[in-house]
Amino acid sequence: MLDGLRQFIADVISPSHEPRDLDDTGYRLAATALLVHVISLDGDPSENEKRKLHSLIESRFGLDRGAADKLIASATLVEGEAVDLYHFTSVIMRSVDDAGRLRIVEMMWELVYADGQVSEFEDNVVWRAADLLAVSSRDRIDLKHRVAARQPVPVSGG
Repeated sequence: MLDGLRQFIADVISPSHEPRDLDDTGYRLAATALLVHVISLDGDPSENEKRKLHSLIESRFGLDRGAADKLIASATLVEGEAVDLYHFTSVIMRSVDDAGRLRIVEMMWELVYADGQVSEFEDNVVWRAADLLAVSSRDRIDLKHRVAARQPVPVSGG
């Protein structure tokens, strides 16, 4: 856990100028911290949000359950100490190409929709993060619609 925090701090202090692949520890920690922030916006994360976060981290970063747990625990600590989104997005901007940043915004939308509803506050945070990640408004909205279209249709009980 401390190694992830050390790597994150090292990336902030002495960043590499070349975009890295999705397996970069500093990038993964910063991205996961953004995702933890999203599910923490409306209080304690729901079980659906926690399951979705683990699923995304495991599948998108190719991690097993234990490694995902460690990354999420480290990201939760880092996110709790951050004062703004720039703390994370600046590391991501130095480390990830355009396609990777689009995937992060898509992951954020997937977590926003995990509880079945999008609050104005959640929408605003994704908008701010996408802006800091140089993801255009058009791409952000397209990703939102794409993720929304994948959501199960609620069954009415009538």
